[in-house]
Order: sequence, then C-alpha cells, then structure tokens
Amino acid sequence: MNASYHYPDDIAVFKEKALQWATSHEVACYFDSNGYKDGCTSFDVLIAAGLNAEVKGAGGNQVLEKLKGFLHEHSGWIPGFLAYDLKNELEELHSDRQDHLGFDDLFFFIPSHILIIRGQQVEILSATSGLASQIEAEIAAHPAPPALKKPIRKRFKRGEYVSTVNRIKDHIARGDIYELNFCQEFYAEDVSIDPMSAFKMLNNLSAAPFSVFFKYHSKFIISASPERFLCRRGNKIISQPIKGTARRSDDLQEDLRLKEELRNNPKEQSENVMIVDLVRNDLTRCALPGTVKVDELFGIYSFRQVHQMISTVTCEVSEDTDNTEIISCAFPMGSMTGAPKVRAMELIEEFERTRRGIFSGAVGYFTPEGDFDMNVVIRTLLYDSESGYLSFQTGSAITFASEPEKEYEECLLKAKAILETLGTSFEEEEEN
Repeated sequence: MNASYHYPDDIAVFKEKALQWATSHEVACYFDSNGYKDGCTSFDVLIAAGLNAEVKGAGGNQVLEKLKGFLHEHSGWIPGFLAYDLKNELEELHSDRQDHLGFDDLFFFIPSHILIIRGQQVEILSATSGLASQIEAEIAAHPAPPALKKPIRKRFKRGEYVSTVNRIKDHIARGDIYELNFCQEFYAEDVSIDPMSAFKMLNNLSAAPFSVFFKYHSKFIISASPERFLCRRGNKIISQPIKGTARRSDDLQEDLRLKEELRNNPKEQSENVMIVDLVRNDLTRCALPGTVKVDELFGIYSFRQVHQMISTVTCEVSEDTDNTEIISCAFPMGSMTGAPKVRAMELIEEFERTRRGIFSGAVGYFTPEGDFDMNVVIRTLLYDSESGYLSFQTGSAITFASEPEKEYEECLLKAKAILETLGTSFEEEEEN
C-alpha cells in the first residue's frame, strides 16, 4: 500500500462521503470514536474497504487457530468481528437456539483501502492513486431516516420475562450462579432499511466511543457501543466492563441526581464488582504474575441516552504473548455472561429464546504495531438486506436483589435510541 495525506475543506462532509464510498464495496467498516479520548484510540475515524484476504468460520472448527495463523501471515490494519457463539470453541458449550441472521462466528480481513482520520488530516493507505479525489467526487446522499412500516416484535412478553427472571433468581438462591446477564431479542421480518442512513441517525442520537458500521456482504452491524471489551497497547491489556445503567434527564438537576443515585446504588455496585472480579480472574490466565489491577472502580460516565457505571481492569503480558491467546482468556466478556462464567453461559442457552450471534460478541481491529482494540456489541442493530430480517437485543444483570419489572424496564431503556432511529415502537402486547 502507498501512503498519502489529504486535508479536506470540510472534514465532516468528507466523513460522510467516505462512508458512502466505503459502502459501495462488498466488505467495509467504519469505526467512529466520536471525539472520546481515552489513551487507547489513536484516531477519530478509521475506514477500511475492499477485500484482499480474509479468515472466517464457525466456532468448533479451530477458527481461532486460523486467525492466529492469519495474523502471523499478514500485517497492517486488520478489522473484523467475533460472534458470541465462538464460546463453543473455547468451552464445552453448544448453541441450539435459532439463528435468524447467519453471521460467521469469526471474520477478519485485509482491506484494499484504509483511511485514518485524525483532526483535519486524512491518511490514506491504498494502491489506488487519486483515491481522495474519487471520494471527494462522491455526491453526499441524504436519504430519509429509516422508518419501519411495522412495529418491532418481542421474543418475551412482559409476564414471560418476569417469570423467567424469577426462575433465574431460583438458580442464584441455590448457589448455581451469582449473576447472569439475561438478554432478549427484538426483531422485524421482511423489512427494508437503508443501513448507512440508520447508522448516521443512530450515531447522531447516541454518539458512543466504539461506534461501528460494518458491511459484510448483505449483512450489516450498526452499532453505538459504549463498552470496550479488550485493548492491547504494547505489553498492557485494558478491559472496561460496564455494569450499572441509569436514564438521562433533560432537567440538569434531575440528571445529576440520577447520576449520583447510580454512583451510590449498592445493587449496581454489587453487579459491577462481581464482573470486575470475573475479568480479573480471566486476565490472570495470560497476565504476568502480580500485574492484574483495578485502575478505576465504579466510574460513572455519561452518554447521550444513559449514565453508565464503568470499571477499568488492566494487566501486563509478556511481549511474545499471542493476541489470540489474550482474547481467548477473556471471551466472551464477563459483562455479557455472568459469574461463574461457564455456568452462566449454560443458563443463557436455557433461558434465552434466540441465538445471540454477533450480539454480545466483539467488533474491532488489529493494528500494524501488533496491538488490538475491540468493543462489546451492545446497543447494536443487526440487519440482513437479503432476507429482510432486522434484530437488536438488550439485557441486564440479574442478581438475587433484582426486581424483574425494573430489569424489564432497563431493557426497554437501552432500546430507546434504536427505536427512535427506526422511527417505530414495540408491538402492543396481549398478555396471557
């Protein structure tokens, strides 16, 4: 690849044109940090388009070993995703629930073109000359926001959800688990949306530090994720699990009150610290002895739609520790499973009604330096333009102190931005 630099007159317009240009390829992705500076993210926007080489497959077929070989064979920016069901390769687990979207469990690729936007500068890595002019020549389209002509359906009616949470609490009372992240799918069938328009609107409504648009042939990941799964910078590994959510308010005083209530909520702190302990335990499997530590416990961070309780766990690894080994130690992320992790995942399979697939997996990239950064796939719309199937999931941490009705309302709160993006509402329920 050749490197060149471009300085657009209007960087915001260039980003829109670049996203539009990228979507003309069969495979493309757009990572937007939305101005959040955390010491790990090295760009404002990263765009990858075109397919030079790929590694993909389903869990149980040694795809992590294939990824390891792929990373040893290739260098540069290598984006891709890991689906939740990759767990079946890492543990003695299975996934029998129906999968309506059919993403691979693992996919990473070598792009034909890379654009890295930092401030007003665009770094272009491509064998194609004149790419900046080609992108600037795009006529920025402004399609209408996606508006579904049908409501979103739920896999659980409210009463069914409440009953299921009580069954999960029975397992907690028996000592099977301490905490379980229980999720539910919302979906629509035979629909048509413009994925790029949906991403732009969701990113505007819910700007997040790990927002992603990923086109994988006819399938799309449209994400406004606020959560980092794992990041490697040299010998340092960073994980930032989220547990604890509170709504935002337009009234400043009420918003501050909600934020402080979250900060001091014993239940939310209990949920958070359980997952912090789980992450610490996961990281000890690859960390240098004595290096696992909690840099921040119960940090409160405000996003457009919600306040979140986020903790930061770090460790150090030896220089020769392989990236796939690090990922294997911690995947799937504890914030989306529960504790103990394996038993929690067994119960997730029992109680949830559809396969998670990409949801609660990770999207991210490996860097030319051999580092990586991956999000947690939450607050994410998944769409297959070929089948017309659209899906998103939300969940909450169930502990013995959980009140099922409140957990249900938390799931609906987390769905708010996606519903607004789609311009629709939930289908009316008829309780039994």
